[in-house]
Amino acid sequence: MEEEIKMENPEESEIPVAPENEENNEISQDKLHGESLGDRVKALSPAATVAKRFFRSKLSMIGLVTIIVLFVFSFLGPLCSPWGEKEADNNKSDAMISGSYITYSVDDTELSGEEITYAWNRTLNDYAGISGDHWMGTDRQGYDVFSRLMYGGRVSLTIGFVVILLETLLGVVLGGISGYFGGWVDNVIMRIVDLLSCIPTIPLMLILGFALNGIGDLETSIMKLYIIMGVLCLIGWVGTARLVRGQILSLREQEFMLAAKCSGLSTRSKIFKHLLPNVIPQLIVSMTLGLGNVILMEATLGFLGIGAPLSTATWGNMINLVQDMRIRSYYPNMWIGAGVCITLAILAFNFVGDGLRDAFDPKMKR
Repeated sequence: MEEEIKMENPEESEIPVAPENEENNEISQDKLHGESLGDRVKALSPAATVAKRFFRSKLSMIGLVTIIVLFVFSFLGPLCSPWGEKEADNNKSDAMISGSYITYSVDDTELSGEEITYAWNRTLNDYAGISGDHWMGTDRQGYDVFSRLMYGGRVSLTIGFVVILLETLLGVVLGGISGYFGGWVDNVIMRIVDLLSCIPTIPLMLILGFALNGIGDLETSIMKLYIIMGVLCLIGWVGTARLVRGQILSLREQEFMLAAKCSGLSTRSKIFKHLLPNVIPQLIVSMTLGLGNVILMEATLGFLGIGAPLSTATWGNMINLVQDMRIRSYYPNMWIGAGVCITLAILAFNFVGDGLRDAFDPKMKR
């Protein structure tokens, strides 16, 4: 049985079209002030999209503001302070005066002595309480605690940034070479990474700190802390190297790398102009999260007494005072401030790192 299939002619089928309303078009054009709707729609660049996502997070903004406040407090605050880092307050004068007329006997002979006056002048204003001259009191050397808190922030924050930059530089170079070339180069670098990952950091820092104390003037020099941080850089780049290697292993098989290879670009150009820029978002997040760890490491070394000399103002050295039972019990103003600054710095960098990680994630919708 044959079935007849009737095809409608599209020309014959009529589709109802709504009549154009000229008045509505005129009103819309008036509201747009003569511009088309396409002119009003702007596409955000990738950087603008990341910034919009980052500034939308309240915790990220709290962390960013806290970091700015800590930097202003540490680097600009000492300019307004009347006290230096190692400037003691010698304006206190106490006097004890006593006298007596002495009588004594020698061989049953009574003798009399002249009146003796004892005077003791004490000028060092140590262990002073909170006052208008010293907002957080003074320590046992007569140094202003508030000023040393600002100077200590300079050392702790500077060391944190320098160490994390050096670690990232080493990790990017070695991780990029390992991921791009592969083969025996990858095996050698990864075995070095595995070896360095097995080294316990804190015991190594303890051994190195005690060893440096017996070398010349390093025990009383800030150079000891720089040497320890340099060793920390040499063993701390392994995490960044693994991150960069993993990203490059996946990126080198993409189409844009095939195009770069066909165009005859050099190996250096392919690594530093095409591969590494795609790893920068992950590096920024890793660096931000690592800053808090470096600051905490410096504080730990200072607390254990193997970091900078105790006369140098660092947040870790100020925390070291808590080991004195008298200071821990009766003078909390000497060490609480440093503890608060360390906590705020670590939390702030973690908040910013989490915000950047979410902002760079293309799967985040909010």
